[in-house]
Amino acid sequence: MNDKPTRKPAPSEETFADQVGSKATRKLKARRHAAQGVWFGLGMMGLIGWSVSVPTLLGAAIGLWLDRHHAGAHSWTLALLVAGLMIGCFSAWRWVAKEDKAMRDERDESGEQQDDDA
Repeated sequence: MNDKPTRKPAPSEETFADQVGSKATRKLKARRHAAQGVWFGLGMMGLIGWSVSVPTLLGAAIGLWLDRHHAGAHSWTLALLVAGLMIGCFSAWRWVAKEDKAMRDERDESGEQQDDDA
């Protein structure tokens, strides 16, 4: 019979196993999201651009209409152009912040640790 006591793995070996597991999980996730490469990034830049430009142009169009029909001492076009730009920038900022939070949450759920030195 085998009278050797079973050896308990050292803490460093367990840590290594955890590291290998997390790297394997990241590789599998990267393969699943492989389509999110350059085209995904370009699409997101386009989405952000449209979210800024549409409110800006809409504000300018409404301002032009107001200037033609209700002329006053101040320019509605300029005021609503700036208001549309501010709304568009705020909208884009909120969307980017939400996506960044979702990516951070996904990274935290997968157990991935960020190396601050790199």
